[in-house]
Amino acid sequence: MTQKKKTKKTYYTRRNTAFDYFNIVLQALLALTILIPFLHLLVISVSSPSYATRSGLHLWPDTLDFSTYKRVLSSRYIWTGYRATLIRTVLGTVIQLFMTSMGAYVLSKRYFPHRTFWTMCIVFTMYFSGGLIPSYLLMGNLHLMNTYASMILPGLVGTYNMILIRNYFQSIPQDLEDACMIDGAGQFTTFYKIIIPVSTPILATVALWLAVGHWNSWFDVLLYMRNEERMTLQIILRRIVLEGTQQLLDMSSNSTLDDTQVVSSDGLKAATIYVATLPILLVYPFVQKYFVKGIMVGSLKG
Repeated sequence: MTQKKKTKKTYYTRRNTAFDYFNIVLQALLALTILIPFLHLLVISVSSPSYATRSGLHLWPDTLDFSTYKRVLSSRYIWTGYRATLIRTVLGTVIQLFMTSMGAYVLSKRYFPHRTFWTMCIVFTMYFSGGLIPSYLLMGNLHLMNTYASMILPGLVGTYNMILIRNYFQSIPQDLEDACMIDGAGQFTTFYKIIIPVSTPILATVALWLAVGHWNSWFDVLLYMRNEERMTLQIILRRIVLEGTQQLLDMSSNSTLDDTQVVSSDGLKAATIYVATLPILLVYPFVQKYFVKGIMVGSLKG
């Protein structure tokens, strides 16, 4: 190897090393911008009232006081919100994932008549919608107000998710389907026993997106729902944070806390945010291993 090639190789090695260090520092800073607000809320939720109400950033509690969590978890509104949110999230994720994957499977077939035309018609819906008032009137005319269907049906098939799943389906070798059909399987059997098992990465990724979307959604509930028993957790959180924490929790509290025990409003808000957010965050580690593969294959195949 000549001296010129050695110098060039050393230059590229140093440049790559510098980029790696820069990337590590940048990712660490981005991680801190996400973790510090969570730490701040956690500290406030377990601190004494006098410490929680102080201005500034809180990174270490002055004491460990879980009375705020006891007050929040003793609220009937929190548990009814949990029930409504779980029902909506589970039903919405399962039904939407099934309908979206079925549509994606059809669009992935090259022999499907006018496939490009129908794909463009579906993509067109990403840019234009019926509008808020027509959607509200439609739900009323269909007698879907105050039902879980009003929160699930409007987004039953997501265009972006369908395109991702379709691209992933197109990456599956056609020989697998041909072998299954030679053995006498139909389209639905092939889809259920061949396509679904080998598409776990993209389906798990889309399922995570759908679950997070349903868990965090609140505007459609505010628009279509009047039944207090079906108000989701995000609506309860919105009321607690914006409309008076102490009063709302006390109205529905079955707590055995001493009435003289003081809890801060900021601490109650922080505890409520954690109670409402933590369950969906715990889902991510179980599907994280599928996330990168599902996104890469689903987005690159065309």
